[in-house]
Amino acid sequence: MTTLTHRGRRTEAGGSTGKKLDDEEEAAAERDPEDDDSKGTRLTLMEEVLLLGLKDKQGYTSFWNDCISPGLRGGILVELALRGRIQLEPLTTRKKRLLDRKVHLKSDTPTGDILLDETLRHIKATEPAETVQTWIELLTGETWNPFKLQYQLRNVRERIAKNLVEKGILTTEKQNFLLFDMTTHPVSNAAEKQRLLKRLQEGVLERWAGDPHRMDRRTLALLVLAHSSDVLENAFSSLADDRYEVAMNRTKEVLDADPEVEAAKGRGTEMIWAILAAFNKA
Repeated sequence: MTTLTHRGRRTEAGGSTGKKLDDEEEAAAERDPEDDDSKGTRLTLMEEVLLLGLKDKQGYTSFWNDCISPGLRGGILVELALRGRIQLEPLTTRKKRLLDRKVHLKSDTPTGDILLDETLRHIKATEPAETVQTWIELLTGETWNPFKLQYQLRNVRERIAKNLVEKGILTTEKQNFLLFDMTTHPVSNAAEKQRLLKRLQEGVLERWAGDPHRMDRRTLALLVLAHSSDVLENAFSSLADDRYEVAMNRTKEVLDADPEVEAAKGRGTEMIWAILAAFNKA
């Protein structure tokens, strides 16, 4: 994962209460995937991250980006948490840090998404439970334990891309790269990608409230995941220089925050901050 960078200026060419809160949080988690613009297609966080990373016309991600694979696995964990399927174990005197707390199953009700449900089955079947950082490593296949290789999610990018093809956002083509042919997925519905870019840009510009806890949870999650996957620059590159600088500075405020402190402030965002903590440590 790269650090945030500020681009150079362009030359001017022409110019009870607790139970009630738990119930409200669970209901909100179920509503979150549907909170986007009703005119748009509902996308998972993984689909949004991949869409940000894809080159529109070429239909593939940067060959030099080695962050997107673990970033997509982090997106799976956040998506499951926002849908009320998993959560971090309760904070105790012995386990205060986000990265020390294990991921617990909250509900095994299928989501209808193949990748989410496959991960849910892995989490349900795993004893003892594992931490967020360990799950990212297991789902990515970065483990030395041969008995844990069964948890690796394979062909994740291709499977997510196929979902986006089915939703009419991408198309499928074959491209020749001199020595080999590769399946690519150019953007076929530019309006959907623009809607995604607009939502993320507005989250740190027009709708910015100076506090990450006043952001929509899915927008906060996408901001963290896009940074962790090294595709955040793609979301802001179309902005004018002055707006770009504001967006990057506000994003830096969020990403430089202490995940432990922020997770303790608000309900329903612990998994998001745990993912940020995991990638900060990596």
